[in-house]
Amino acid sequence: MDATTVLAEINGNIATVGYGLAAIGPAIGVGIVVGKTIEGVARQPELAGRLQVLMYIGIAFTEALAFIGIATYFIFTGV
Repeated sequence: MDATTVLAEINGNIATVGYGLAAIGPAIGVGIVVGKTIEGVARQPELAGRLQVLMYIGIAFTEALAFIGIATYFIFTGV
């Protein structure tokens, strides 16, 4: 089996793998944001409302990275 036969058998798009890898970053980011918010509420329970609002803003910005990643996937696949 030569190289051209191997390349002919491989089909698909590497962008799907790229988006899968790009989704790991926002997932880790959301975990850190929520964990630090829980830590902050445990230390200062009277700031729970303010910290919760800041947590949702942080989650929104972090999830924007995932949306950019999926948009990039669609741009590169030509869908």
